[in-house]
Amino acid sequence: MKKVLFLMVALAAVAFGADAEVANQTLKAYSMIAAGVGLGLAALGGAIGMGSTAAATIAGTARNPGLGGKLMTTMFIALAMIEAQVIYTLVIALIALYANPYLAA
Repeated sequence: MKKVLFLMVALAAVAFGADAEVANQTLKAYSMIAAGVGLGLAALGGAIGMGSTAAATIAGTARNPGLGGKLMTTMFIALAMIEAQVIYTLVIALIALYANPYLAA
């Protein structure tokens, strides 16, 4: 972890010491890395949340089959909320890639 942090600081020093065009290219590269990592973490968290939700719903239905319909409705609402968080991350990543406010004009 220390090596990665050192590498990021070293690359940031190069970006700050470069002219505007090279700094823009470096910032674009960092934006792409951040978008990829952000989307990966959001997808991972969403998958874990969806798996936990489905497992709890299946366990609840197995314990009380009469509540299966209500549990499924609640599960679908919860899955929509979880998926919305991943979609929000996608929107932020697309903004960082295509409408980055930090790039010099």
